[in-house]
Amino acid sequence: MGISMKNNEYMIIDGIPVEINGEKNLLELIQKAGIKLPTFCYHSELSIYGACRMCMVENEWGGLDAACSTPPKAGIKIRTNTRRLRKYRKMILELLLANHCRDCTTCNNNGKCKLQDLAMNSNIERIRFPNTAAEPNLDDSSCCITRDQNKCILCGDCVRMCNEVQNIGAIDFAHRGSKMTISTAFDQPIASSPCVGCGQCAAACPTGAIVVKNHTNKVWEALDDKNTKVTAQIAPAVRVAIGKELGHSNGENTMGKIVAALRRMGFDEIYDTSTGADLTVLEESNELLKRLEAGTGTMPLFTSCCPAWVNYCEKNYPELLSHVSTCRSPMQMFASVIKEQNSTSSRRPVHVAVMPCTAKKYEAVREEFKTDGIQNVDYVITTQELIQMIKESGIVFADLDPEAVDMPFGTMTGAGMIFGVTGGVTEAVLRRLSSDKSNTSLMSIAYQGVRGMEGVKETAILFGDRELKIAIVSGLKNAGDLIKKIKAEKHYDFVEVMACPGGCVSGAGQPFSSLAEKEKRGRGLYSADKLSNIKRSEENPLMMSLYNGLLKGRVHELLHVRYAAGVKEEK
Repeated sequence: MGISMKNNEYMIIDGIPVEINGEKNLLELIQKAGIKLPTFCYHSELSIYGACRMCMVENEWGGLDAACSTPPKAGIKIRTNTRRLRKYRKMILELLLANHCRDCTTCNNNGKCKLQDLAMNSNIERIRFPNTAAEPNLDDSSCCITRDQNKCILCGDCVRMCNEVQNIGAIDFAHRGSKMTISTAFDQPIASSPCVGCGQCAAACPTGAIVVKNHTNKVWEALDDKNTKVTAQIAPAVRVAIGKELGHSNGENTMGKIVAALRRMGFDEIYDTSTGADLTVLEESNELLKRLEAGTGTMPLFTSCCPAWVNYCEKNYPELLSHVSTCRSPMQMFASVIKEQNSTSSRRPVHVAVMPCTAKKYEAVREEFKTDGIQNVDYVITTQELIQMIKESGIVFADLDPEAVDMPFGTMTGAGMIFGVTGGVTEAVLRRLSSDKSNTSLMSIAYQGVRGMEGVKETAILFGDRELKIAIVSGLKNAGDLIKKIKAEKHYDFVEVMACPGGCVSGAGQPFSSLAEKEKRGRGLYSADKLSNIKRSEENPLMMSLYNGLLKGRVHELLHVRYAAGVKEEK
């Protein structure tokens, strides 16, 4: 007696029955079957575009369907790998390559380029068409990203990321037909556009058309100069992302090995930005308390750790700048302290920040963060750039023994480490404000709705005899939507904003990752917090030492900032 299957529950993919269980399109169902179809324009976090036609499948009637834009239908049979489909995909790749720069060995995306990968996977041995690629057309105006239209395949991923997720609209399609390009309004340089430097367009780009601005050569020059003292600080999110490309699992905490690698490159002092985050927690929580005492007219207090968010607020909602915390970001707070500590050095101090974020490059050059015309952070390099430097050095990262950061700023807390994931700043501040310092109270804060990778989270926390209303948003479209609610009289006391969806673990300077991998990075930071023997910023003994020493009488000067004329500074 045979077993029959219900046609309304399955599709037949390459002869294999695959159950339909809420998949939005054929592509998801095909991936569920263990088959990886080639795609360019499909991005799970963006709308369906269906332009590249690489994910075409053949149905039982001989028709071709785009898997990304076709919903599953029970009982239908499709094939994903036929002679016709292979020929079709190769033709698309050949045509793309005929109009594409082929200097792969010198491209910033060499080894990470989807076009390169698909050409290899599709066994492209020759291209029958002449190379019509024009000379490189570089837009190098931004200090965060570099654009090269000659490498663009018009997949639209960057446009949809900029418009749908970030709500910036700095770039879009221009012209029609064979003259179509991705451009800014009136073809202005990207630095003159509404771009806020978040770099999420570069994170979405499958080729080298938009890449992170590279500053590694300048760092090498500083390291090779015997007259410089080169210090570094490493952001929390870097430690859980760098391992993916250097022999470790994604989300693994490799902080000790990063320190060891930097020492071998020649850095004189190496620190953890989590120490700067502890300073931020203390200053931001104090500012929140002052605003609560002052009344609702000063609320909500927006966090100021994310430079892309600050830039977005300046350009789109300047009237809200008085609500943005006057606290410098952890990077800038710590840079001020480090530069002050090294001000009497016989060698010229050079400070390098290793960040998951492209917008930090912009923050470093802002006039507000210069002392006597000299930047407090001389160079910002991203996780991607650090990976490049490690490989260039010939260092076998996986074989390194972990090493500790340097003194006198070598003490940090778990509260500072979780800054790298959305909700982390809020949780750290709540730990500081809580009157109950027990471990039970500490752990309960994590279950108050502050954790998770959702783009919008809201919670209410009892604080004394009042209820603090808190919102946590990541992704600038979510920030814009929340601001509309606030303008419509919805009340919040504290709002954490991160420009990158999921927080710094998803920064554009990190190695490319899926949503699941970003979640794993977040869990890696929470695991590092658990292993930390100090969980609250106010319990860090270094903080007391700094406030009674280097920062005494200079807290406002070194730890706070004025982003716009007329903004009242908290002292």
